[in-house]
Amino acid sequence: MSGPAARHGFDALAARPYADVLIIGGGINGLATFRDLAMQGVDVALVERDDFVSGASAASSHMIHGGIRYLENGEFRLVHEAVAERNGLLKIAPHYVRPLRTTIPVFTTFSGVLSAPLRFLRHRAEHHTERGAALIKIGLVIYDSFSRGSVGAGPWEGKVPRHEFHGRKRSLEELPRLNPEVKYTATYWDASLHDPERLALDVLRDGLAAGGDRARAANYTAAVGAEGGRVLLRGEHGEQAAFAASVIVNASGPWTDLTNLALGEPTAYMGGTKGSHIVLDHPELLAAVDGRELFFEHSDGRIVLIYPLKGRVLVGTTDLEHDMRDEVVCTEAEVDYFFTLIVQVFPDIAVDRSHIVHRLAGVRPLPGHGGLAPGFVSRDYRIESRRLATGGGDAPRVLSLVGGKWTTFRASAEHLADRVLESLARPRRGSTKGVPIGGGRGYPTSERSRARWLDAHARLVGRDRAAALLERYGTVAVEVIAAIEADGGDAALVAAPEYSTGELRYLAGVERVEHLDDILMRRTSLAFTGLATREVAAEVADAVADVLGWDANRRAAEVDRALERVHAACPAGSPAALR
Repeated sequence: MSGPAARHGFDALAARPYADVLIIGGGINGLATFRDLAMQGVDVALVERDDFVSGASAASSHMIHGGIRYLENGEFRLVHEAVAERNGLLKIAPHYVRPLRTTIPVFTTFSGVLSAPLRFLRHRAEHHTERGAALIKIGLVIYDSFSRGSVGAGPWEGKVPRHEFHGRKRSLEELPRLNPEVKYTATYWDASLHDPERLALDVLRDGLAAGGDRARAANYTAAVGAEGGRVLLRGEHGEQAAFAASVIVNASGPWTDLTNLALGEPTAYMGGTKGSHIVLDHPELLAAVDGRELFFEHSDGRIVLIYPLKGRVLVGTTDLEHDMRDEVVCTEAEVDYFFTLIVQVFPDIAVDRSHIVHRLAGVRPLPGHGGLAPGFVSRDYRIESRRLATGGGDAPRVLSLVGGKWTTFRASAEHLADRVLESLARPRRGSTKGVPIGGGRGYPTSERSRARWLDAHARLVGRDRAAALLERYGTVAVEVIAAIEADGGDAALVAAPEYSTGELRYLAGVERVEHLDDILMRRTSLAFTGLATREVAAEVADAVADVLGWDANRRAAEVDRALERVHAACPAGSPAALR
């Protein structure tokens, strides 16, 4: 992802306005399909109207999970695939996907046993009945049966530990701040997604490397229409090009119907629901969760979570109907909802808006579901196929991905790629299953191998810094360390010393950065952790200005734009960001 073309993706597409395949949508499913097709030797192009992984993919619960709650809906195929993909990602992306201890607090014993079959059969519930210990036990036994495969390197290589059930006494010994009315806790293992944006960028990196000149990707490039069988592309500054492709893949997530409408193909595939989260800087709550995820049922029946991540606490999520023509934001009502769920499990820990440092809001790309309650809508995916209306008899085929989630991105991309290869009458060269992603390639997963890696790379930046960069980038840290050494002017940021100027210049130079908020919100964790203040934004802008060709006026404009975007994501949090 380096060189001038890395910053001028639209120009590269306009210079050669054709490919075998055009993918619309730069979220995780579009990027994974791009990677898969590039690995098959297909001439493939991808466009994203904003920055890569800036939409629904950037607003996830940061989990790679088998979907234990989907068992209640009877989605056994999805759970089986999701568990297999979770286990696979622990192997091929161990730098960002890691085992996650998950605990369910339970406040009743037999509640829900009779109503659960009705939910399963009718996909609705006449009234909410809390899921009790017996029902959760049944679900975990079934989930264990799906989860017994290998889960990759590290301490869990070979198998996932079986779930554990504890009574009130043992539960409060392990989690002393837990609501004393708890009757049981159930603990099982899933996986965390430590840094979804960076994993998605690794997927993009792999696709570009595999495809060479036959794999092109452009952020800030929108598909705005179709004419004569070609897709009309518009760059950020209004430049346009008509792009030809034999197959068009619509991977624009919850915007799929709107994308098809722009192409002259009205569809009604989607029925996305909004999910929001808040990120808290709250050391007391962070200590109370004891390094594990709390995954439980709120008083309204919604499954919610409290999750330690990057020294902060992630709390979510909601499941609300949403019109994609409306703004996607975490509302004050949702924040109030999150505060009530924290009180439910930690009643003596005070939380208020002053603890919020970031908010996330995105729309799940769910299928249309009529009057079905959001919690019962399938999280599975399917592929719809049509011909582009404006191309006549030789019109390109349009494949629309309906559904899709982080956990199954590799599998859904493989299915999409297979449909593309079928349309092109080309064989598959090989599966992406088991192929390491980005900085997961050669990642040290044992203490011994980690020590050897640090011994080999600490000379240039020191052992602590090398460890931090390995944590942040996986084995791509080798390139970052080399860039820092070659930089000559590398220095820690004054206001955020965990990042350095040489490191940021490397990111700006090779990772398709167009704007400052690309760095603050997606190339780094500065916004997520509440560190995207005006002081930090100005330091970052100064550090990358020469690489990106920004003069003083552009730097000032980028700082204002970035803080506006951070503030839009978190209007009530991180007040220092507006200083």
